[in-house]
Amino acid sequence: MSKILLLDIETSPNTAHVWGIWQQNISINQLLESSEILCFAAKWLGEKDIVFKSIKNGTYKSMLKSIHKLLDEADAVIHYNGARFDIPTLNKAFLLAGMFPPSPVKQIDLLRVAKSKFRFVSNKLDYVAQSLGLGKKHKHEGHELWIKCMNKDTAAWKIMETYNKQDVILLESVYEAFKPWIPNHLNLSVFENSLVCTNCGSKHYQKRGIRVNLSTKYNRYQCQDCGAWFRGTENIAAKSPKFISIS
Repeated sequence: MSKILLLDIETSPNTAHVWGIWQQNISINQLLESSEILCFAAKWLGEKDIVFKSIKNGTYKSMLKSIHKLLDEADAVIHYNGARFDIPTLNKAFLLAGMFPPSPVKQIDLLRVAKSKFRFVSNKLDYVAQSLGLGKKHKHEGHELWIKCMNKDTAAWKIMETYNKQDVILLESVYEAFKPWIPNHLNLSVFENSLVCTNCGSKHYQKRGIRVNLSTKYNRYQCQDCGAWFRGTENIAAKSPKFISIS
C-alpha cells in the first residue's frame, strides 16, 4: 500500500539592515539572520492525525529529524509550491545540519497543477480552496504573527499551529478535487497485483477506447470514482499486423 504525505512548512523571514523600503538591493554584509524553518504540519493521506512540530515544542534538530523521517517513509509528498520552496528549504536545512538526504520521493506540487491545468484568477491556495468551496485559510494578524513566534510568544504559537494545520487540511481537500487532473501522479497500480486507477487506486473503471502512440497501442480506461484517465499495461499493437510508414 502506498504512503502519501501532505506537507506544509513555515519559515522565519530574513532580517537585514536597510536604508529604505523601496526596491532595495541588499548585500550579504547587510544580512543579520537568514530564514530558518519555524515549524511544519504533515499528515498521511486518508488519516486523521496531523503531526505538528516546531522550534517552540522541541529543538531545531529534533524537528528536522521528525520531518526527515516522514519524508523517508513516504512514496509521494503533496505540497503547494513545495517544488520551489518547501523541499529546497528542507534540503538546505538537512545539509546544514549534517544530515543525509531522505530517500527519493515523488513530488506532487498542486500549485503546478493549478497553473498548468486551470485558469484561476489567483493560484494562491486560499483562493483556489475557496473557489472550490473547500474552506479557507485560518485568519491571523499577518507578518506580526511570525515576529511574535520568533519572540517565543505562547499565544502566537497556538495561532501558528492552527494556521499551519489548516493549510494541510486545505491541501488534502484541494488534492482530492485535483486528483483526476494530476499528470504523472504516483502510479498506484504498481502497488497492486491487478489493473487499478493510477491516480486513486480504484478498481471501478470503464474501458474507453484506445491510446495510440508512434509504435504502441494500449487500451484506455476512465476511473468511475475519481474520473482520471489511464491506460493498460499491455501493448496490444504487438498482436496486430505491422505496418511501416514510407513517408
